[in-house]
Amino acid sequence: MANLDETLLMLKDLTDAKGIPGNEREVREVMKKYIAPFADEVTTDNLGSLIAKKTGKADGPKIMVAGHLDEVGFMVTNIDDKGFLRFQTVGGWWSQVMLAQRVTIVTRKGDVTGIIGSKPPHVLSAEARKKPVEIKDMFIDIGASSREEAEGWGVRPGDMVVPYFEFTVMNNEKMLLAKAWDNRIGCAIAIDVLKGLMNVDHPNVVYGVGTVQEEVGLRGAKTSAQKIEPDIAFGVDVGIAGDTPGITEKEALSKMGKGPQIILYDASMVSHKGLRDLVTDTADELNIPYQFDSVPGGGTDSGSIHLTHNGVPALSITIATRYIHSHAAMLHRDDYENAVKLIVEVIKRLDRETVDRITLE
Repeated sequence: MANLDETLLMLKDLTDAKGIPGNEREVREVMKKYIAPFADEVTTDNLGSLIAKKTGKADGPKIMVAGHLDEVGFMVTNIDDKGFLRFQTVGGWWSQVMLAQRVTIVTRKGDVTGIIGSKPPHVLSAEARKKPVEIKDMFIDIGASSREEAEGWGVRPGDMVVPYFEFTVMNNEKMLLAKAWDNRIGCAIAIDVLKGLMNVDHPNVVYGVGTVQEEVGLRGAKTSAQKIEPDIAFGVDVGIAGDTPGITEKEALSKMGKGPQIILYDASMVSHKGLRDLVTDTADELNIPYQFDSVPGGGTDSGSIHLTHNGVPALSITIATRYIHSHAAMLHRDDYENAVKLIVEVIKRLDRETVDRITLE
């Protein structure tokens, strides 16, 4: 693998960390390590979302940049007599990407390796072989011979189960393959936005936030936004890449490497027109590439944030990513760096007058 520079090391640390909804502590500690040097203070809300505050102008508008800490995974629900684990999906999974994949069960005694299994095709009827295996018929095999042996290794119902995958820089070194890009890339953007504002005068107070439990209903975004009471918010997340075989432009427009996605509409929010215009005008002025997208079947933290208090003008800025909600996803480093650059430049322009004007649009 290519030598990892400072940014790649941070991305590896973030994606390697294990954290499904409700179990984000490890990821939060990694994000805290990287964001604390650029923040005036780092706190959490009572659900566990991380809030890093950076003051430019003390009485300026409050700007929230939120990525979510959690990744899709599984939870142990039962251990059978033979030591096989039954599990619940936590976050959205498509059954076809799960079978024969390696997972890590995180127990109080340490990590246990497992693999997702099902009845082998050799014993299925010809008709049954044509159908995808349903998630309810899958199990996790940890190599235990009995419930007692599995329990002896520390496995208990409620333990989180996380996809296992090694962070990989592809032959094209701009292409990065890892688990949990959804949404450790958003956490990385929040970190680098604060870093980008380090020695810069900006007319506001910026909050870099790692929210919890996004994948099960945008929950930590709600509690952290209640705590911050932002004037403007950016949800930073992954979006759909439409550049793989079989996807038409009607289904997904965006291409990796062509700039961050400005989300016009998704199932959780109609993006704020005034904020959207400021962001795209700024990008045009500075020749920062971007793409428009709409995702009628998904949502981001912006969906919760924009409904807090009196309403918060919000916009989702996302990174076109292949194979999300599976063991490994791929994104383009340029898109990530351009998203950071764009958000930093927009924040510099978000003074009280501009925020007041945007709110009325």
